[in-house]
Amino acid sequence: MAFVKGAWRILVAIKDGLVLLFLLLFFGALYAALSYSPKPGKTVSSGALLLDLNGSIVEQPAEIGAMALLSGSGPDAKEYRLSEIVAALDSAKTDAKVKAVVLNLDGFLGGGQVAMARVGKALDAVRAAKKPVLAYATLYSDDGYQIAAHATEVWSDPLGGVAIMGRGGSNLYYKGLIDKLGVNTHVYRVGTYKSFVEPFTRAEQSPEAKQANQALAGSLWQSWQDDVAKARPKAKIAAYAANPLAAAQAAGGDMGKAALANGLVDKLGDEAAFGERVAQIAGEAASDKAGSFATIDLASYVKARKPPNDGQIGVLTIAGDIVDGEAGPGTAAGDTISDLLLTALDEKELKALVVRVDSPGGSVMASEKIRGAILKAKGDGLPVVVSMANVAASGGYWVSTPADIIFAEPDTITGSIGVFGILPSFEGTLAKMGITTDGVRTTPLSGQPDIAGGTTPEFDQIMQLGVENIYRRFVGLVAQSRKKSPEAIDAIAQGRVWDGGTARQIGLVDRFGGLEEAIAEAARRAKLDPAKAKAYYIEKQPDSFTAFVQSVADREQGDASAPPRDMLARQALIQRGWAMQAVSDVKALVMGAGVRADCLECRGYGAPKHRNAAQQRSVLAMLAEYWR
Repeated sequence: MAFVKGAWRILVAIKDGLVLLFLLLFFGALYAALSYSPKPGKTVSSGALLLDLNGSIVEQPAEIGAMALLSGSGPDAKEYRLSEIVAALDSAKTDAKVKAVVLNLDGFLGGGQVAMARVGKALDAVRAAKKPVLAYATLYSDDGYQIAAHATEVWSDPLGGVAIMGRGGSNLYYKGLIDKLGVNTHVYRVGTYKSFVEPFTRAEQSPEAKQANQALAGSLWQSWQDDVAKARPKAKIAAYAANPLAAAQAAGGDMGKAALANGLVDKLGDEAAFGERVAQIAGEAASDKAGSFATIDLASYVKARKPPNDGQIGVLTIAGDIVDGEAGPGTAAGDTISDLLLTALDEKELKALVVRVDSPGGSVMASEKIRGAILKAKGDGLPVVVSMANVAASGGYWVSTPADIIFAEPDTITGSIGVFGILPSFEGTLAKMGITTDGVRTTPLSGQPDIAGGTTPEFDQIMQLGVENIYRRFVGLVAQSRKKSPEAIDAIAQGRVWDGGTARQIGLVDRFGGLEEAIAEAARRAKLDPAKAKAYYIEKQPDSFTAFVQSVADREQGDASAPPRDMLARQALIQRGWAMQAVSDVKALVMGAGVRADCLECRGYGAPKHRNAAQQRSVLAMLAEYWR
């Protein structure tokens, strides 16, 4: 009897706990719904519009679930939507309440050259409206300095400075490890420059890949210098970047003084001194905290001025890796994106479609599914305009082929028209452990692909023929889209990656311009007034409860997740991110899509890809397994 009573008490406790949890979720959702009313905020305080960018700028922030936020397993840095930052700066130009724009770049991790140039253009417009722009960081890196160069005043902490790294760097090559493990990597590829497979088949870059990558890095680096030099003529950026050692030696190792002497910054001072300077322009804050000033919060400012999502120009964002199946924003899942577009075509009276692409590619099947949905829009009579952001390569170019016209920027990375497939088999690994395989067959393909015993020559040849067939299809799609012969496209394809300026010269893109220009062109083609055309963003909207939890998390997080501020620690953090990406590529060798149109080298030029705590633990566990 005592056992029954004890069990009953446990059941009652579980019931009470579940009821309490339900009530908490219910009232949290109710509060979120009330807090996130679609009505814009009526008032915003006067002061400086503060862009405290503690993370990276992206085309489409990744979706973070409410439970991940509550459990603290969300990403290690915040993502800011490029279009919202640009819209806020455009509003600030004519808003009498905005006395200045302030950039706090201490926690800024980057966002890619195209995004930085677009933010810089918006900052130039603010300055043209006679409003000061002030930037502060302990240590500026390339992306941060590219936008800081557009400021009226650039400040650095005396213990900081400017660290210009330039374009380029190292990739990891796994051939030695693969050989030691006895893994047999079966590669099926087309394209002289399709270097995605090289880390699995070589110990270094091929001469062809090195030549192409050097040309790409050189072009982007020159463009970066031109942008900075135009924005800040007094900065001796070329000499400083070419010989940073000489600059450091001349300043006795004081990188802050070196940056000041070379015109890269205007003043050295800590954050409190910088805040006092801003307060002279924008007004004093209600708080007595040192360095505080009258501030207009970016998130509140964006929310207060966010227009209704009810335009006639559909804007479909394809951001992140292209993968099969379903996924949230920030990942270009074939099923999700195609369903979103087809639903919008069915439910909305759209007059044109703009496809915004910021993706290095991925699964061929998912790319084709997205392309099919875009063709449906075109079949319905909608003009289709593609707008390329930082990267639109491989699968990112595949989904662009239905376009009537393609816009890109000079710094856009595109092309990489090539196809490959990778399949590992472990007969060598098993043999080292004394394990062999044997069996019977009724056809050459019986049991294939046999990852334990190895593939047959017939299977390998069939796979190679299949990849070659998909490559011909890819080339044919591009040829039809660009109105060129397949032979002409094949000559500029072969998996080679191009910068936007060269891509325009060889006919892979039509015009230079950003998303705004693409929307205006779509409106003209739909016979609408570009000045009055409004966008309808075709993407999944976060639920109110998740938005509420995110706002609470942002307030509680504060500066706790700010990245380290000295040069060595900052670079270690960035390199850790790229190293984790490389390890993920090894994981993709086993778990990724079979046939891919992907671009490995493109990943080093966009926004850093943040990982949550669970992903980091899984990667570390994977590394630990390798070293056991």
